[in-house]
Amino acid sequence: MQTCAKTGPCESRLYIEDQRIPNPHTGWFLMPDKPQFLTFAICADIHQDIMHDGPDRLRSFTQAAVEAQVDMAIQLGDFCQPTEANRPFLAIWEALETERYNVLGNHDMDGGATREQTVAYMSMRARFYAFDIRGWHCVVLDGNDPEDPPKPGYPCGMAADQIEWLRADLQGTDLPVLLFIHQAMDRGDFGGADDVLALLSQINRAAGWQQVLAVFSGHHHLDYANCIDGIWHIQMNSMSNYWMGEDFVQVRYDDQIDAAYPYIKYTAPYRDPLYAIVRLQPDRSIHVDGFDSQWVGPSPADLGYVAAHGGNLPQAGASVRPGISTRLLKPETA
Repeated sequence: MQTCAKTGPCESRLYIEDQRIPNPHTGWFLMPDKPQFLTFAICADIHQDIMHDGPDRLRSFTQAAVEAQVDMAIQLGDFCQPTEANRPFLAIWEALETERYNVLGNHDMDGGATREQTVAYMSMRARFYAFDIRGWHCVVLDGNDPEDPPKPGYPCGMAADQIEWLRADLQGTDLPVLLFIHQAMDRGDFGGADDVLALLSQINRAAGWQQVLAVFSGHHHLDYANCIDGIWHIQMNSMSNYWMGEDFVQVRYDDQIDAAYPYIKYTAPYRDPLYAIVRLQPDRSIHVDGFDSQWVGPSPADLGYVAAHGGNLPQAGASVRPGISTRLLKPETA
């Protein structure tokens, strides 16, 4: 059971989390003219190349976006490899008749594609870019810059040139800001995180109000929200599964699916697709309308994964769950 700020123990998955942000000069951060309502659909880590039912999951997401009459939809990466075989899958996404935005995930370049090739395949405007919508300034970042010197595994971080681009972009807007990136910057394993987080705090101090409001990320297949210097870091769970690795192998579907999609057995799949509808209010409160599902087969807790790794995970492993929590994240101003 999780404890909600000001409300005590939570019996449901609705979390109301308030945060006051002191300003050494004015006492409290103030805000200029209020932005408009903004509603968007968001998903992460569908992993079309791992899951056997990726197209069905994506159709559920696009249909939910249509029903919610969103202003835009965004996917946070690990969507699909840029291959001809995945063109029909991509077409489902491109058929969604609303503003659509893409973020580069590390697995989107699996198979040897470059970031530039993946950007072209997804019809993205660039690896990182910004856009304004309904009085909000949205920034899409690329968390796949290699570190210097390189580290083993997938690149995970932002290089100096991208950070400087971000600085100039944020200094050039007076709108409230939302950031979208594949990898979370609050987990301690993101190259350049200290510099980026310091920059975001500097921007807010210079503005005199909480201009940078939230960072939405995927990658980790977890469900949590973490507030750092008044900025919400909102981790969006995978649409499809939680990766556990070779020590917790479990065949989840029939032999035919296992043969065609051999990596599923390294995961704990979610029965239903996970995504969220996010509603931004003019007072800058964030309502995340999430969805709950169930595990297909034994859960990570059943298999001993949470006992083995929970100490290194948010909420002592409680963030490993087949759902995206409904949350009301409320900054307070005075």
